[in-house]
Amino acid sequence: MSKIKPSKGAPYARILGVGGYRPTRVVPNEVILETIDSSDEWIRSRSGIVTRHWASEEETVAMMSIEASGKAIADAGIDPEQIGAVVVSTVSHFKQTPAVATEIAHRIGSGKPAAFDISAGCAGFGYGLTLAKGMVVEGSAEYVLVIGVERLSDLTDLEDRATAFLFGDGAGAVVVGPSQEPAIGPTVWGSEGDKSETIKQTVAWNDLHVGDVSKLPLDSKGEVKFPAITQEGQAVFRWAVFEMAKVAQQALDAAGIAPEDLDVFIPHQANMRIIDSMVKTLKLPEHVTVARDIESTGNTSAASIPLAMERLLATGQAKSGDTALVIGFGAGLVYAATVVTLP
Repeated sequence: MSKIKPSKGAPYARILGVGGYRPTRVVPNEVILETIDSSDEWIRSRSGIVTRHWASEEETVAMMSIEASGKAIADAGIDPEQIGAVVVSTVSHFKQTPAVATEIAHRIGSGKPAAFDISAGCAGFGYGLTLAKGMVVEGSAEYVLVIGVERLSDLTDLEDRATAFLFGDGAGAVVVGPSQEPAIGPTVWGSEGDKSETIKQTVAWNDLHVGDVSKLPLDSKGEVKFPAITQEGQAVFRWAVFEMAKVAQQALDAAGIAPEDLDVFIPHQANMRIIDSMVKTLKLPEHVTVARDIESTGNTSAASIPLAMERLLATGQAKSGDTALVIGFGAGLVYAATVVTLP
């Protein structure tokens, strides 16, 4: 017989509050066209993006996260000291260690919570949400702060016609806490590592130290390019359209939710055509509100779902208590989908 006492957490977990931060600088497609041979019409038709936000020097990963977190904590109606864990999903915090989560935890005044970063690309928010749910139910934390944050403008090759127009910056945060009824469904998640080359960083950080520029990509001026995110657009598009609709349906089935029972659909804001294709494949009814935040925010990777959630609630397009399907997918290739009750 085991001598270990059983865990005593909450019966269920839910999202209690949400907050977002978008950098002040708004960048229209015209700025992107200064460095690539394209057109505003082409960018809009291929991605649905009209503008995106780019961070200033002062709008760091930590600063944006702190702003979004403060709003989420206030929305949840708790004190920062009640946060028992901070989970930050990002690929654009450039210090390998320490985790930026520890700095954020300190600066929001949360005491001494568990704090760590995860790297799961555009599925990072879903991964973090799943970890938070487990902590609340297991009892290792009563309230968990989950942050998705990116400064992808730092990892954008403005001369790459395939990606220069895609990425934006921002932070989204949620507080996950105890619930007396199911409010975060089972997560359907996974990875397809055989496709990892379809979205990747162009150059590893240590490659910058080799001293042989012949092995490194150069810009139009002959200077070594800073590492950037690149992708095989068509391969990623086909995978997202055909495979992620299946994952979304699996998440609905796991939660016991039919498409007609949904109020809101919040997919990762990667591409407007992908979003529209998924809506069609899932046969979502017209009453389901679909997040299309990508038009004015661009692809913010791990931040895209909480940012879109925050905007839907702030604008009244969605309301507290609505049932929402969320799904993230991206580099890895990784994915995570679940059904949640909106805060």
